[in-house]
Amino acid sequence: MASNAPGRCCTIGFKHDGTPTGKMVRVADKYDAYLATPSADNAHQGAGVLVIPDVIGIWQNSKLIADQFAANGYLALLLDVFNGDPLPLNRPPGFGIMAWIANGSDGNNPHTKEHVDPIVVGAIKTLKEEYGVSKLGAVGYCFGAKYVVRHYKDGIKVGYVAHPSFVDEDELEAITGPLAVSAAETDAIFPAEKRHRSEEILKKVGQPYQISLFSQVEHGFAVRGDPSIKVQRFAKEQAFAQAVTWFDEFLL
Repeated sequence: MASNAPGRCCTIGFKHDGTPTGKMVRVADKYDAYLATPSADNAHQGAGVLVIPDVIGIWQNSKLIADQFAANGYLALLLDVFNGDPLPLNRPPGFGIMAWIANGSDGNNPHTKEHVDPIVVGAIKTLKEEYGVSKLGAVGYCFGAKYVVRHYKDGIKVGYVAHPSFVDEDELEAITGPLAVSAAETDAIFPAEKRHRSEEILKKVGQPYQISLFSQVEHGFAVRGDPSIKVQRFAKEQAFAQAVTWFDEFLL
């Protein structure tokens, strides 16, 4: 793999302050999503981003991130890729995240690629056909990174991922557009050797790429970091700025 499978670090972190301003919508008449819409005076015409979250799904922090993309001119659709079964924040030690991925919380709601892929494809179709998005970017945090990388073939033009998990090398080799990555210095899921291997693959692919490494932060910092700690707040804010700058340059 270009990154390892998820672990407990994918579920822990801090809830951020703020009031989300978007609205809940439905995708393909089946799946929940949160839509953040830019104001008319700063909207990038025809441009949108699909936000594929970490395992906490649609919640306070991810909604605020979608709102930030809208504030920067991008229609943002934050997708529930867990079919109503996200994980609560801060799972206890010993929580079986791989069993949850394989079977879901009730044993009958898997979150494997066979079940997640159709949700992502449905959202891409919705963004194009219902919201008029012709320039589609995608954002993936942790679990979501795999599905950004997997779905260039379905219409994603430009991608951004932070602290990716579960990405296979052949998936990374198959991307057909620019990709930016935000990485943590301390990350058992995307450690240095995986990061360096990803660099090798991306160089071979030949598309524009960027990998930014943030010191003194851990896996999950771009979504669940502690904003009261200066270095974590800086890394979170700069990771978001990296994403926006990347889309401004390669998507518009």
